[in-house]
Amino acid sequence: MLSMKEELTARIEAYDKWASRRRYGPDGPNNRRLFVLTCMDERLPIDEALGIHVDTPPGGGDAHCFRNAGGIITDDAIRSAMLTCNFFGTKEIVVVQHTQCGMLCANARALETQLQDKGIDTDQIILDPTLPELKLGKGAFAKWIGMMDDVDETCIKTVEAFRNHPLIPKDVIISGWIWEVETRRLRAPTQDPNKRARTDATTADYGVKDKQPPRWTVSI
Repeated sequence: MLSMKEELTARIEAYDKWASRRRYGPDGPNNRRLFVLTCMDERLPIDEALGIHVDTPPGGGDAHCFRNAGGIITDDAIRSAMLTCNFFGTKEIVVVQHTQCGMLCANARALETQLQDKGIDTDQIILDPTLPELKLGKGAFAKWIGMMDDVDETCIKTVEAFRNHPLIPKDVIISGWIWEVETRRLRAPTQDPNKRARTDATTADYGVKDKQPPRWTVSI
């Protein structure tokens, strides 16, 4: 049986390693060697969905977690995934998207029109003032917004985009999941309407009739 002194010494040493783990690169990974890409929506409890500790308690340490609108693959999501997989010891990527997503609620071209009505030239946008080389081509703004027609389809395509990206090592395990806000349960993405009958998973559920701009090049 350890003495209290020994227990406290071990606990302090473990915490010091936890606090300074980025100094060790691949030898100081997060607890699960995991990168999570998920939506910024406040109704998506990533710890509950995956059974890990990222947000609760704060600094739980199980994963690097990247949130954006929709939980979709973007240049900055790729940037973060590239860093954690190539330099910080991460071996797995999990994509978590969800039903009732705000990225289903409107057509991206309508959102672009709203901005244009405010006097914003969407063909001359500086995406990142610290990196002026990062630009959109003319007419690409609506695609860049990243609205979706179908959550399950988008999740599948996001996973495939990670798998096919040259900056992501081929031995990284990649999977995608859907959190049902209505039922508070996790499931695999599916095109079977019977398996998602009680959920809002498409733009049709929001009354949006027009197809989104064709952001994706991966077919399923």
